Amino acid sequence: MQKIFIAILLLGFIFNQSVCIAEEYKQIDLKTAIDIAKKNNLDIKSSKMDVDIAKNEIKISNRLQNPSFDTFWNFGKGGKGNPNQIGMSETVELFKRGARKNLAKVNYSLTSEKYEYQKFNLQMDVTEAYIKLVVAKSILKKYERQHQFHEELLTISNLNNKENNKFDLDTIEAKIALNQMTTELNKAKTKAKTARLEFNRIINTTDGKYDAADTDLTIENNPININIPQTSADLPPFKLIEDTAIQNRYDIKIAKNQIEVAKKKLAVVARQKVPDLNIEGGYAYQTVGLADDNTFKSGAYLGASLTNIPIFYSYKPEIKNAQLEIEKANLEYISTVNKAKKNVEIAYEKFITAQMNLESYNDKILKDSEELFTLFKQKYKVENVDFAALAAVEESYQDLIVGYSEALSDYYISWIDFLREINSEDFSFNKNPDI
Repeated sequence: MQKIFIAILLLGFIFNQSVCIAEEYKQIDLKTAIDIAKKNNLDIKSSKMDVDIAKNEIKISNRLQNPSFDTFWNFGKGGKGNPNQIGMSETVELFKRGARKNLAKVNYSLTSEKYEYQKFNLQMDVTEAYIKLVVAKSILKKYERQHQFHEELLTISNLNNKENNKFDLDTIEAKIALNQMTTELNKAKTKAKTARLEFNRIINTTDGKYDAADTDLTIENNPININIPQTSADLPPFKLIEDTAIQNRYDIKIAKNQIEVAKKKLAVVARQKVPDLNIEGGYAYQTVGLADDNTFKSGAYLGASLTNIPIFYSYKPEIKNAQLEIEKANLEYISTVNKAKKNVEIAYEKFITAQMNLESYNDKILKDSEELFTLFKQKYKVENVDFAALAAVEESYQDLIVGYSEALSDYYISWIDFLREINSEDFSFNKNPDI
């Protein structure tokens, strides 16, 4: 009776632990995970502020100079015949505001591209972490089923020994196999836990309470809801994919914008050689005491002058540096394009390899292997077939399903890497994709 009571307490504890685990992690889909990541990511928030700052810089660059209030007073005999003046002066920048505004606009475009690039990379990071977590949980389920099977085998072997009143080698082999499977199960649990922690790190949660949906990963059962192709899909020519990547990639757009920024900077620097125009004017008058004819006189004054005339300094070093910045930006653009082409080619080849590997695990092989394993298991229960033969079939079946899961994982991950390299959230992988 005491043993039964202890068993009930243990079952209750295990049930409560299961409930706690279920409550601890909230399962979410990929879209929700991406929304959470974008909301919580501080780098994204900072980049958004940079975009707002760059937008304000356009208004700042187009500003007019504030005027100055001027006054000139005469006193005593030194002011005899000279007017007093009250007025304003304004410095007018010639051909400079437009250049500054163009530079600010290009900088705004550059900052916006960087912001979009960060959001895209974050989305790909979350997608990859989500897939890895789904894969780890899917493999864990398979190991749990295999572990349960080994427990059943050990139970059957013990029952057979009791019925026959003997100590059978099958029991020893069953215990060894169960211990080995327990080790593999613990490894799978650790990998699933690590993948869950990494997933929460990527979406930047403060409590770490989110989990991917429970699902068996297959081509048909797509947990990420993206347009991943079938293993038999026709591959488009690489040149078409390469052209798409060059057109879509944010780093290439950013490098191209860097060239435009450098050109606009040169225009701003070159315009510094143009003198500024200073205009002044206002009210002028002579009092009775200062006027030559002892009468009050009033009028106005107007003046103009050129300032900042490039005689002693003509901005040659700044212009030279701006020209070098253009050359440097062009080199960086070429380098970015070359690296992008190589990275796209690598991702393309990896996906093709993953596609071929997954294609080898066709449905017929998996179904035949499962049927063979089920048949041997049934025979072992009723006919007491050789345990070594059953273990060999089981090991082969286990290797097959784990290998399939890993190949499927590589297929999904390589597809995510491919989308990352062409900088597209979706891509129609047909002979004539709609780009």
